[in-house]
Amino acid sequence: MSDDPDGRHISVRVRIEGRVQGVGYRYWTEGVAADLGLTGWVRNRRDGSVEALFAGPADDVRQMLDRCREGPPASRVTAVTILEEGEETLVNFEVLQTA
Repeated sequence: MSDDPDGRHISVRVRIEGRVQGVGYRYWTEGVAADLGLTGWVRNRRDGSVEALFAGPADDVRQMLDRCREGPPASRVTAVTILEEGEETLVNFEVLQTA
């Protein structure tokens, strides 16, 4: 976890596309988010993508987005698209059911 000099917390909701289902992407995401001290959620989408919301210090959220572009070893990420940005505060990080 890094220190954001101005202490700014942000949240971003993203869609991750490529070979991201059936390769442990959600649980990898949960672990990386925990390592970075982020809160939020991750879930599979019926269209084959993964959707996630990350909240925490701006630098840590940016680092999470960089890591999502790589993904776990068995994945092949083709796009990470920011759907929404804000300043949402959450308590923990969880894996949600498919939507």
